[in-house]
Amino acid sequence: MNEARSYRVGHSPDPDDAFMFHAMTTGAIDTGGRGYEHVLLDIETLNKHAINGDYEVSAVSIHSFPEISEKYHLMNCGASMGEGYGPMIISREEMTVEDARGKVFAIPGVGTSAYLALKLALGDVRYEVVPFDDIMPAVQRGDYDVGVIIHEGQLTWKDEGVNLVLDLGVWWNEETGLPLPLGGNVVRKDLGIELCEMITEDVRNSIKHSLNNPTEALKFAKEWGRGIDDETNEEFVGMYVNNRTLDYGEDGREAIRLFLKRGQEIGMVREDLDVDSIVFVGSGE
Repeated sequence: MNEARSYRVGHSPDPDDAFMFHAMTTGAIDTGGRGYEHVLLDIETLNKHAINGDYEVSAVSIHSFPEISEKYHLMNCGASMGEGYGPMIISREEMTVEDARGKVFAIPGVGTSAYLALKLALGDVRYEVVPFDDIMPAVQRGDYDVGVIIHEGQLTWKDEGVNLVLDLGVWWNEETGLPLPLGGNVVRKDLGIELCEMITEDVRNSIKHSLNNPTEALKFAKEWGRGIDDETNEEFVGMYVNNRTLDYGEDGREAIRLFLKRGQEIGMVREDLDVDSIVFVGSGE
């Protein structure tokens, strides 16, 4: 097996993904001759690339995984899980959830987990897709009455003069008692299961290295934080890179299965996917 080659790692240009992949893409850990190259794209674009199998490793929305499950395995590490927090519905004017149902939502993409969570919580709503980093400004300008924000906007919204309508991570946790699955890492099946496991271990070691040596990784991560300060950068990374990121855990894997099953119930996830048969590479299951 020729392992001494370079693999492309597609991930979002945001602090938590940059923190995760810092060590493996800068040579800070031993990867057995396997090299890794960053490909920085927004999550909805990554979801589309994954449908084509373009990158060997990629961050993707859990909502989009069923569409790529024939090409990719889910890794058991690299999770972005909302532990009682998650994407937020925000508005320019104060309004209730019922008020919001009748508005046009700015969403970050139809393949995002934020959109599936929105549909699970509110049912059918009207929407337009807007680049994730323009959603809050678009709501501020009045281009949209409501929007669903992801990434560091979940921390900075209070300073931006908008109102919180509903935290979808809170809603999901109250509904299920589980964390909200948002993003995951995938590895391409055609590499073979042995190499998939090696690459997954590299990712896990990269996350572990950054958690154990956060200073350099946080400095690197801040480059992708769109002007956030050190405190916000560290808080945001801590929300989405933690022990859960090293291992989904049994309840994390259960949350993913339930999230996708709920999606099947409302016609948002393909019915022919056997959710219970999903393989989590590196979990030992």
